Amino acid sequence: MLIGEVSRRSGVSTRMLRHYESLGLVTPTGRTSGGYREYSFDDIQRIFHVESLRSLGLSLRDVQRALDDPQFVPADLVSDLIRQTQSRIDREQELLTRLRRVEETDPADWGDVLGIIRMLRALDSDHAALRQQAVLSAAPDVSLPVEVLADAVLAEADLNVAGAMMWALARAGSDGLARVAAGLASRDADVRRRAVLAIAALPHAEANTLLQGALADTDEVVRRRAALELGARGQVDAVPTLIDMVVQGTGDVEAAESLGRLADSSSIAQEIVRSLVDKLGGDAVAGTRLRLAQALAELPGPAAVQALSQLTHDKDRTVALTAETILRNRESPRQRAARRPAGPKNEPPTG
Repeated sequence: MLIGEVSRRSGVSTRMLRHYESLGLVTPTGRTSGGYREYSFDDIQRIFHVESLRSLGLSLRDVQRALDDPQFVPADLVSDLIRQTQSRIDREQELLTRLRRVEETDPADWGDVLGIIRMLRALDSDHAALRQQAVLSAAPDVSLPVEVLADAVLAEADLNVAGAMMWALARAGSDGLARVAAGLASRDADVRRRAVLAIAALPHAEANTLLQGALADTDEVVRRRAALELGARGQVDAVPTLIDMVVQGTGDVEAAESLGRLADSSSIAQEIVRSLVDKLGGDAVAGTRLRLAQALAELPGPAAVQALSQLTHDKDRTVALTAETILRNRESPRQRAARRPAGPKNEPPTG
């Protein structure tokens, strides 16, 4: 078969077929009496093999090695191609994301485009100071899209920079809440932790619902952060998690303070005291009972007083003295005066 017909049937241009021949990749088996290239069936099969391998992204050098080297291992090359392709896709995805972020700002001219690009580069910087400066200096010139801010918050590990980003996000209105909330569904616990902090910083009523959902998170830090914020907002849903924090001794001081703020009614105060005593009161470790006394110090009402009174008889002297001190500090001046022993009575003069 002559080169023109091979080109028509294979879809490979005659110029490329000559290039294959110059590389020794596909050499026609024979020549006609007139000196024209003549391809055999095996030659045509090799052309199809070459094109198939090129479609996978192989260079012509790799194609030749794959076809001619008996020691060639296809699996190794395929694995390498997968890595290269994934890297290329990641770069293209990053470019696409950047272009969409620029588009979201609705730029009016090239000056706006260049401004937002500078801002995005600064947010991607390895230097925390540059990222923070990018956010704080954005207001006069460039309005960062809410999506950009939300994604930056969820990716930011530096607390100071994250604080600046959350401040900017709060100024952007309620649109950022849904974007940040998406971070609660991340498989990465660090992202979920940042999402809780960001939601807590946004002054929206819908944030309570999101934080309540975070109380069931598999990550302990996420649960604790959500509970402390809900407690500060007066949400009693946080009580079980806050009690667990006191029991476990993780953030127990903050948790006890939050429980004290939530115990604004006698029924809630009683329930909190009962839960704490049930979980901590009979513990054999004195340090645990000491933590119970310290938590009870934050709780109002007679139930807390009764539990502290029982702790004044604790077998551990430190626990007992701590409970006594807390009780004295809770007493009014009149109650403290009544507890003082009476002095000697004045005897009437004789004579």
